[in-house]
Amino acid sequence: MSDVRDPIRGTARGTAPVPLSVLDLATVGSGSTAHDSLRTSVELAQLAESRGFHRHWVAEHHSMPGVASSSPAVILAHLAAHTRRIRLGSGGVMLPNHAPLAIAEQFGTLEALAPGRIDLGLGRAPGTDGRTAAALRGTARPDAEAAEFPRQLAELTRFLDDDFPDGHPYARVHAVPGPVQGPTARPPLWLLGSSGFSARLAGELGLPFAYAHHFSAAGTLPALRLYRESFRPSAVLDAPYTVIGVSALAAEDAAEARAQVLTGALSMLRLRTGRPGLIPTPEEAAGYPFTAAEREFVDGWLANVVHGTPEEVRAGLDALAARTGADELMLTANAHGGAARLRSYALVADAYGMPEGEIPLG
Repeated sequence: MSDVRDPIRGTARGTAPVPLSVLDLATVGSGSTAHDSLRTSVELAQLAESRGFHRHWVAEHHSMPGVASSSPAVILAHLAAHTRRIRLGSGGVMLPNHAPLAIAEQFGTLEALAPGRIDLGLGRAPGTDGRTAAALRGTARPDAEAAEFPRQLAELTRFLDDDFPDGHPYARVHAVPGPVQGPTARPPLWLLGSSGFSARLAGELGLPFAYAHHFSAAGTLPALRLYRESFRPSAVLDAPYTVIGVSALAAEDAAEARAQVLTGALSMLRLRTGRPGLIPTPEEAAGYPFTAAEREFVDGWLANVVHGTPEEVRAGLDALAARTGADELMLTANAHGGAARLRSYALVADAYGMPEGEIPLG
């Protein structure tokens, strides 16, 4: 599984201890639009490709004005048309929000558009609040569907492989594009999580596992340990493979980085207190009258964001990789504007001596 062409394991570029990837939340800052955000996503995917990042994933969120990634498959198709080599995927699709056949068709289509470049990362959380989840799923009990995640995952896998047994109600139902049209590769499946449930399931199924360290840092080490202890070799992997999502932002000086990450912290505070909105400007965040309780939340949040000068960010990422034993780091740069996000990834690449090249036009 060490081949550079392996769809899961990547090769570290420059002096990075492990492969570096991008988690793109397609955030929308105050004064900008979803169009601006998604244009930045294209520029970011091209930058990531040209600098040797391993993969570029987008996440599924709903009913959040400051996040434009409600339809990962649509965004990935657009990114595939504007890149040539970088792996693209979902980090992730929230499977309980969708019929497994629909996801198999969407990602079969993406695989047909960009052969060998698509990852299908799956989560069981709603990616939103309970009321929105109920509207998405057409049920008043979205929690009931989340509990059925293992069954939905098994059904999705059957659709992707086109191998329902004879006599099964779906034996003559085919996900198209897919294997029914002839021998074809299918997107690798990943399980994503922020708790032990997906960690254990990923290990038992022998699938790669991505942990959301960027918003659940306290559970990172226990979840990774559970995944490794539960791991059983499979046709996909002969050994565990872990990715952790990391909030990381680099700027030319530490004060600028601090000003940028404070915008993301204030945005998260508002989300957690039922006031979601666009990402505030650095000036708005700096002037916000935090209460003592709010300041405690923000300070705790920022403690898990790797930020500062490029050298400081590199040191923080190296320490995190060593502490967790992660096989890959997936960086998300939360800031008010697209320019700050793009600059951060370029500075991180510079800090690791990652290759420079012309940005492909797609």
